[in-house]
Amino acid sequence: MQPSAKAEYACVAMLELAARYPEKRPIRVADIAQRHNISDRFLVQILLALKYAGLVESVRGAAGGYTLSRPPETITLYDILQVTDPTHKPENQDGRSHLSPFFRQLQGVWLRVRQAEEQVLKQITLADLVAQCEGPQYVI
Repeated sequence: MQPSAKAEYACVAMLELAARYPEKRPIRVADIAQRHNISDRFLVQILLALKYAGLVESVRGAAGGYTLSRPPETITLYDILQVTDPTHKPENQDGRSHLSPFFRQLQGVWLRVRQAEEQVLKQITLADLVAQCEGPQYVI
């Protein structure tokens, strides 16, 4: 699985919000963008999509910005990727009866790979990743 740049930036932004979650104050888009070298405009679009999905909340005004809408322990990478890179729905097998057994066998393998990826992504929370990043190499 190779996530898109949009998905990767979304995950980085969500990790930044998760790392600062205990502060209970909004984080400005410009701060996240500058810290992680992400385009402000692109990041705004990503955060809006995450907001509409209910993963982040926005606060307007001079002290405004974004916060996680729920604790980092309850947000998984799967949740984020469903917004930015929705998983492919299984293809309709109607009309595929003409495929050789080898092609049909491979289709089953690709489906199992997607299911395994999904299972892993559902198990990894933002809190897990922030905990692994904390230490001398990552200071907020």
